[in-house]
Amino acid sequence: MGRLRGFLWLVAGLVVAGLAGIVGFITLSRAAAQSVGEMASKPTVPVVVAARAVALRSTLTSEDLQLKELPVDVLPEGVLSDVLDAEGKVALVDISPGELILAQRLMEPNAMSADGRLALFIAEDEVLMAFPATDLLSRTGVLKPGDRVDLLVSLHLPTDRGMAMPAEEGKAAGSRQNEELATFVVLENVGIAAFVGGPSAQQESGGILSPVAKEASSVQAVLFTLRPQDALVLKYAKDAGGIQDIVLRAPGAEHPFFTEPVDVDFIINRHRIPTDVGR
Repeated sequence: MGRLRGFLWLVAGLVVAGLAGIVGFITLSRAAAQSVGEMASKPTVPVVVAARAVALRSTLTSEDLQLKELPVDVLPEGVLSDVLDAEGKVALVDISPGELILAQRLMEPNAMSADGRLALFIAEDEVLMAFPATDLLSRTGVLKPGDRVDLLVSLHLPTDRGMAMPAEEGKAAGSRQNEELATFVVLENVGIAAFVGGPSAQQESGGILSPVAKEASSVQAVLFTLRPQDALVLKYAKDAGGIQDIVLRAPGAEHPFFTEPVDVDFIINRHRIPTDVGR
């Protein structure tokens, strides 16, 4: 009899527990449905969120950003509603995927501070270097802060640099007779921090230029953030009289490219140009 009574109490407990579970499930389901209904009834607006992780001091690109519809009453102050408002600006903090992009967490890469200096971000192991904007691409207005570029240089290198030079030939050491032009990539995947400009001759003379042409024609130097050793390499190439050109990389293309230095022998061999050697 005792066992039967215990069994009945067990059955009764299970029934009560089951009923409690059903009631709880129904209550939670109704609450969730009510919450979804309330969310659906609230007005929403498109806001800018991070499409992927963005590191501190990185310049935001279109690939880093996307729009998402969110209720108006849950948005914090400073949230952006247009991707163009964030594109090209520098992140002041690390940003996670899906995180709201806030105006107070961004800065213009070439914003001017009260003391007249550009507000640029330089890592502790980097230096800021100004490079003359003498190449064609820098002066067309195509390049923008945050772009990743490669720097190409053509230099006249001595052909007999590996041999001791006779004394009687010493006076010809600096002549182009003993040099050969070589073109190579001096630095890869360099980020443009900003541009430094000044009034152009065309603008001073009253010439009519388009907005892009005005901006490009006034560029005097490109600012790069570089490792100190890379800065020395670039300075050497400039001081040695190298002719430099900047080439723009595609967005997101940060891998090294395989290239070979180009000289007259490379051109002759690649294009099978006949020569008189050996005749």
